[in-house]
Amino acid sequence: VQLQASGGGLVQAGGSLRLSCAASGSIFSINTLAWYRQAPGKQRELVAAITSSGSTNYADSVKGRFTISRDNAKNTGYLQMNSLKPEDTAVYYCNADVKNRGIVRGYWGQGTLVTVFS
Repeated sequence: VQLQASGGGLVQAGGSLRLSCAASGSIFSINTLAWYRQAPGKQRELVAAITSSGSTNYADSVKGRFTISRDNAKNTGYLQMNSLKPEDTAVYYCNADVKNRGIVRGYWGQGTLVTVFS
């Protein structure tokens, strides 16, 4: 199973970006799909997560600005980021709990860099 994250880039504060995370390989289903981020010198933190039924949760710092979604038919997750702030600058990683042959394993994407300048 591979997770391919994309959509990062350089954006001015107040702008928007949409990240995508496409899963490929031997996948029966994806349980929880999540986005994490890691800023320079800081620990990786959970940004948002979405379950297979569509329940979501967000870090307090992004509530009201970021929206996580998924397309189960495409095994793809998204993170719509609006009203971006310089403090959102980080490498964003997607994570997915993939079920195959009755076994659930967690996988990480390679990360996509988001840089927000003021």
